Amino acid sequence: MKNKQINTARGAALKTLDQVLQNGAYSNLQLNQNLKSSQLSEVDKRLATNLVYGVLQHKLTLEYWMAPFIKGKKIESWVKTLLLMSIYQYRYLDRVPDWAVTNESIELAKQLGNPGTRRFVTGVLHAVLRQGLGDVNAIKDPIKRRSVEFSLPQWLVEELIKQYGQPTADAIFRAVNEPARVSLRVNEAKTTIPQAIAILKEQGVEVEPSQVAKTGLVVKSGDVVNTDAFMQGLVTIQDESAMLAVESMAVNPADQVLDACAAPGGKTVQIAAALDKKQGGSVTALDIHAHKIKLIEKNAQRLGVADRVHACQLDARKADEKFEDGQFDKILVDAPCSGIGLLRRKPEIRYDKKLSDSQNLHKIQLAILNAVAPKLKKGGIMTYSTCTILQQENDGTVQAFLAAHPEFRLLKTQTARTLKNARTGATLTILPSDYGSDGFFISNLQRL
Repeated sequence: MKNKQINTARGAALKTLDQVLQNGAYSNLQLNQNLKSSQLSEVDKRLATNLVYGVLQHKLTLEYWMAPFIKGKKIESWVKTLLLMSIYQYRYLDRVPDWAVTNESIELAKQLGNPGTRRFVTGVLHAVLRQGLGDVNAIKDPIKRRSVEFSLPQWLVEELIKQYGQPTADAIFRAVNEPARVSLRVNEAKTTIPQAIAILKEQGVEVEPSQVAKTGLVVKSGDVVNTDAFMQGLVTIQDESAMLAVESMAVNPADQVLDACAAPGGKTVQIAAALDKKQGGSVTALDIHAHKIKLIEKNAQRLGVADRVHACQLDARKADEKFEDGQFDKILVDAPCSGIGLLRRKPEIRYDKKLSDSQNLHKIQLAILNAVAPKLKKGGIMTYSTCTILQQENDGTVQAFLAAHPEFRLLKTQTARTLKNARTGATLTILPSDYGSDGFFISNLQRL
């Protein structure tokens, strides 16, 4: 499969899916790389993108439907992926006729396999069209039924129902299988929101203001990455809810800020945009990997804030080796997490994660908070955030930290749009079903 050159939308999608499912590649990175090296039209690129994300989002459902037709057969992985992709198109793509899907799939089987493979694919697809797909409602066990219907692992279905209750969990299950939208953050170090909207419009990109983040814009149409506005750093791609962590920090121009888990630097440059070099403001950005330090520096250069950013390679758990106690006015710990809030954007991660991963991450998150907490000035604020919606990594970590650190207190997380301000808890959890953004968690801890 990997040595074949495929120059159709379905071929590019099949190649990408094979690399994601067999080699563990990240869907967004692999798809971008394959599309960039292809000769596909914009229409075909959109179809390939739809096929990749659609198959990954609905993989368990598609496998349930496919199972009766391949029972007992030993088939190569790419053939299985080709069948999943074909069933996805039959079921979810209304504008593509079944005969076109069948013909294209058989042609791919002919190019990539032997005559026996072609006959097998032809037989399965004709049987699917003749007999129809199974009904997931026939599954009696409610957890297994939701697992298949929403294509989520059973442990995650159980965990989200336990933590949020069934109605909210069902809304989350539906939301994570909707298409992800592109959102932008306006770089106020270089322009204003009205100016950015006007410039993007001139360059063929229609946007509307975000209902979630103050400096956020949601893209309605157009290719942002190739605009001058993006290349000159007037805007940067960032999810709306991911902007809220820095928004809640209320950074002052002269602040000394530590971004403890910074790569690739999206929040670092957001912090830097609020700082004033002349007043002594600066942000120190840490990451454990050397190659990611270069990403942070490149990001800071493009956004025009490099004079306020100091990136260095360091495991945040070793902060004591490099920094004095009480050195920073504010600290951001955007911690490594299970990423369950990103399932809409990175659908494949749901199949690799386990409940034990989340429990182990809780320990790492706590270790990072413990290590950087002494580096905060008295009265300073430490913001702890994650891109997961699992409570053991969010409120569970915050409560464990507070239990060991009576010198800290929990403040109510505030955002510019006063999101969920009627809530009873102090921390803020944005669910994928709330505003159509990624799921995100933010807490603010003050050192007394």
